[in-house]
Parts: sequence; C-alpha cells; structure tokens
Amino acid sequence: MSYHSSFQDLPSIPEKTDAGFESLAAVADGIEYKRLLELLDPQPSRWTLEVVYETGSTNADLAAWLKSARWIPFDPRVRVAYSQTAGRGRHSRPWLSTPGNALLFSLAHLIPRTPNRLSGLSLAVGATIVEGLRTLPLDDNRQILIKWPNDILLDGEKLAGVLVETVWSTQDATALVVGVGLNINSADSLVKQIESSHEILRAASPLMPSALSSAWPHVALTPVLGAVLNALAVGLERFGQHGFEPFRNTWISVNAYVGQEVVIFGHRGEVARGIVYGVDEKGQLLIRTPQEIRAIATGDVSLRLSENIPTSAKPVSSAFSYEERLNKLSIANTSVIKRYLPNCLPGIRLDPTHPSPRSSSSSTQPAAECSHKQ
Repeated sequence: MSYHSSFQDLPSIPEKTDAGFESLAAVADGIEYKRLLELLDPQPSRWTLEVVYETGSTNADLAAWLKSARWIPFDPRVRVAYSQTAGRGRHSRPWLSTPGNALLFSLAHLIPRTPNRLSGLSLAVGATIVEGLRTLPLDDNRQILIKWPNDILLDGEKLAGVLVETVWSTQDATALVVGVGLNINSADSLVKQIESSHEILRAASPLMPSALSSAWPHVALTPVLGAVLNALAVGLERFGQHGFEPFRNTWISVNAYVGQEVVIFGHRGEVARGIVYGVDEKGQLLIRTPQEIRAIATGDVSLRLSENIPTSAKPVSSAFSYEERLNKLSIANTSVIKRYLPNCLPGIRLDPTHPSPRSSSSSTQPAAECSHKQ
C-alpha cells in the first residue's frame, strides 16, 4: 500500500520555541539547507525538514504531531533541534548535549508493519546509522561499533543513542518516531556535565561520551545529517519489506562486546551474566551462561561489561571461570555455537564428555560466523 498526503492538510508543529528563530544564527556551522539537498538521495530529499534552535524533545514534538494527525497517512518528517531541554534516551534517561555540538533529530515514519512485527527494529536502526556514518571521511583507525541494543560507540565510548517509539497503528502499518542524538563536537564538555551531575545520572551513563570530531576534524552537522538520513531511508524501507533478518549479520559484525563477559541488569538488580556471541531473529541478545544459552529481550534491561562493574557489586556466587565451564559443554550445546563462538573465543576447547546443561534457548541458532575480533 502506498500513502500520499500533503502536510498542509495535517496539524502543524509550533515553529517557534522560547529561544526563537533569531537564535539559529548563534549556532556556528548549523544545518545548511541547500547543501543538505545536494547530499540527500531522491527519497529523503522529498521529506519535510524542520529546524529549530531549542525544544523540549524532538521525539515528543513529532509524537504529539502524529497523535493529532491520527490515522491520516503521511510522508516522513524530520525535526532537528540544536538544543533539547528534555532530551531522553531508553528508560527515559536524560540525553545531555550542548547547543550546536550534537546532531539532535527525530524522524516520523509510517512503516508497513503492525507493532507485533517490529521485533529487532531498534537494532536495525542502529546498524543502519553505523552504515551511514561509515560513508563519511572518518579516520580509518577508529572503530564505530554498537553496544546492544543500539548505542553507537566510537572506540568504546558513546557516540550516539537511538530511541524508537511507536505512536499509533492501523491494521497494516505503524506510525513511529526514530530519535537520534549524535555527539559532533566537544565531548569534554559532556564529560564535565556527567562528572558534576547527580549520582543517579552518573550511574545511568556508564560510558563516557565521544564526539565524531575526534575521527573527522572537519566534521559539520550538514553532511552527517545527510549521511544518516540517506541510510535511514534505505534501512527503514528494507525493514518494512523484510523485517530484521537482512540486518542480522550486519549487526553482529558491528557488535562491540562479542566474546566478552557482560552483565544484564533489570529493575531489581542482576538478571543474567554471560558471554556475548550474537542476536537471534528477533534482535534478542544471545549470551552463554555456565548453565544455558539465554536470549535477552530489550525491554527494561541494561547491559554492562563485567569488567566495568565494581567488585563490591559482583555477588560471590556468580564468580566462575568461563573457560573452565565452556570446556565442559556437551556435543548438543556445541552444535548450537560451533559456527560462531570458537572464532570469538580462541583457545577454548569444547569437551563433549560432560553431561548436557539445561538450555531454555536450545533451538536458537547464531546468525553468522564471528566477523569482529577483539
């Protein structure tokens, strides 16, 4: 089904914030509209673009617009802000930024899938953005990878965050908002904000921020926005047609923590601890614990590298040697991971003589060979 609509027929977003349009000139190297049109592919060049100096949240702006335009077919719409007073990420965590030093935008999009067929969408969006960033003239020695589910890292530090929210749905489509916050310049100022902030805020930001300028000294907002929008245009269309499957191997290839021990936390503390080796067809993280293969859904959980957790926070009962335990896996479980895990964890021998441990995810198969070496 194709959707066509004129934005003149839809409720509009208030164009003027408290800061006013005159403040746009205060941002050096802001969005250059004509240059952006030159950089955009035909499809995203037809999208509506709005740029404001300051707003509460671009995601909230577009969500409110979509709710007021409920059930009305629409074309994609992009809203960029140089500053957000209520920017947020997953679990409503605050997103810190300084005016003009980050690319902050949201995209309202109608995808031809119902909400129950959107599994893996946030991972697909993250992988898509990484592909877009890799079209820019970045330093070849720098690594852009993903921390599950969709935090984008530059050399292990947080470069960008993604927040995907559904607003409404019909029998064959879902209106959603994709929010992106990407650090462009001055990571030092963000570090100072985190270090001087409340303890709760620091705990919610376990990764130090990075900025794209460290990998591209001449970075500017316009080419970065163009590269990301071009990638999203292709990626969202592909997901609409095929779901997460076409993105699965790509996501695994940019998995920052493959082969490393991680701890999954929920509201009540530690949920699971294991070695990362992939994601399943739904975008669930697959980890190997001493007892089983576990599939972790995105939900209300967060992931940390075990080595970054203070010793006092690690329960003694959870201490074990992964090499010793993995060497005692049965042939049955070996068949599940033999395509992937041995390549990620060189030197680990799989011993078929030990009784098979229980596995709640024994039917889950890894997606591909390990393509990222630590």
